[in-house]
Amino acid sequence: MMNEATQKLIFAEQKAKELFSTVEERGLLVSGKSELQLIEEIVQIAKEDFGIEKYWHKKIVRVGVNTLQPFNGNPPDRIIQNDDIVVLDFGPVFEGFEADLGRTYIIGMDPLKLKLKRDVEAAWYEAKDWYCNQNSLTGAEFFNYVIDLTKRYGYEFGNEIAGHIVGPFPHEQPDDPKDLCLDIHPDNHSSILLNDKHGNKRHWILEIQFVDRVNNIGGFFEQLLN
Repeated sequence: MMNEATQKLIFAEQKAKELFSTVEERGLLVSGKSELQLIEEIVQIAKEDFGIEKYWHKKIVRVGVNTLQPFNGNPPDRIIQNDDIVVLDFGPVFEGFEADLGRTYIIGMDPLKLKLKRDVEAAWYEAKDWYCNQNSLTGAEFFNYVIDLTKRYGYEFGNEIAGHIVGPFPHEQPDDPKDLCLDIHPDNHSSILLNDKHGNKRHWILEIQFVDRVNNIGGFFEQLLN
């Protein structure tokens, strides 16, 4: 049976998905708009329509060549162009629980961009299926699997981690700030299948960022593993 924390995290993620769907339905993903303007519009909808006022990580809209940037990057503001690619990555807190959702959107019908969007989403679900079949797994092993998966799809991996935990806000922190035990990271040699120090199940976000440096575009897909 699903515990209460899992139910609340899934509920928070569903609200984040509804938020992104509303952004699409209202036609906000259009050329001529800046990344910062789109962030402001999304935040306004989140507050007015969903009651979301708090975010546990920085709000990201990345357009065009900025989609090559890792999470920690801070590229200059860009304007959405015709036939462009757009990445959204938001971490809203809903009723005290964290969501972390990342999606890729294509403005137009560019076949390379459409393929990248399909590939990064398919890879996420392939990685989830693999994860669900593991009886033991460290953060490093999962990260290395994602790197190999990315190469099989013909891309470069674009971030320093491939995921992390979420939970009630603020989520669990390691005793040592330098400890990477709560990230899917190449230096995390701890099991990511263990419960936390209170015996509670940990909940993991899997994030996959594909980078195509030849065409200067990146794709992103991120959500809860459950």
